Amino acid sequence: MQTENLVGADKVMDVRPIPCSVKHGLIIKQWLELPVGDHFILLNDHDPVPLYYQFVAQWPDTFTWEHLVKSPTEFRVKITKLKATATVGEAVECCGGH
Repeated sequence: MQTENLVGADKVMDVRPIPCSVKHGLIIKQWLELPVGDHFILLNDHDPVPLYYQFVAQWPDTFTWEHLVKSPTEFRVKITKLKATATVGEAVECCGGH
């Protein structure tokens, strides 16, 4: 699955219909491909806390994570790339149980 088709013109990446087995990998791939200073808004049906901790562990100080919406059925998180990172091929794809 290609990540560029998952982010709309509004910079929203809606991952709600994506199976958990590939969701984290696709989100990470999208973020790794971002130019420094760019962002996308992750739209999910639950708070992506495990993904946040994966980012903190693998790419500390290279991103910002800003909750825009926290509701019972919708979470929107703005993820901005602050620094250059490893290539996409070096990313560890993990679902984290969510």
